[in-house]
Amino acid sequence: MRLPLIAPQDLTPEQKPLYDNMRKGITSNFNDFIAVREDGALMGPWNPWLHEPGIGKAIWDLTLAMTANATLPDNARQIAILVMGASYNAAYEIYAHIAVAEREGMSAERLATLMADVKPGDLSKEESVAYDMAYALSRGGTLPEPLYRLAVSTFGQHGANELIYLVGLYALVSVTLNGFNVPVPERD
Repeated sequence: MRLPLIAPQDLTPEQKPLYDNMRKGITSNFNDFIAVREDGALMGPWNPWLHEPGIGKAIWDLTLAMTANATLPDNARQIAILVMGASYNAAYEIYAHIAVAEREGMSAERLATLMADVKPGDLSKEESVAYDMAYALSRGGTLPEPLYRLAVSTFGQHGANELIYLVGLYALVSVTLNGFNVPVPERD
């Protein structure tokens, strides 16, 4: 880990409001994995964001907007997020979203296949489109037109837009985690 965790008592006046907002959001939205150390220090991507509160707040606001305005089915969202985590080999993202996917009933076989960077054969149409979009976008270049049209016909224009933004957000999260070498907590 390249940035030390910041205990609540060590927060600067600039960091404190962001910490409070992120802590509230973590408590209400991210309960399937460890994101807060026993002393209250934030783990995962939240710690790097807290180190740079001007930038971290903007990223956190985007994260909240993506959560509050989510219209895509949860299973399709998790597929896209896991594809991004596997593509970047982002350990904490993989750890966190496997926990979310397991709570939502995703099988160990499907998770293992996704982590092997392979498309599972048992995906629904929505999950398949989410996989294909995330996979294509994670490799760079322009999204192929037939895939874009398929996403619009499957999710509507708003849903296709949301999926593209979601993939971009989790690329940012993955790069943050990898850039700062954010560790994975021990799992029970």
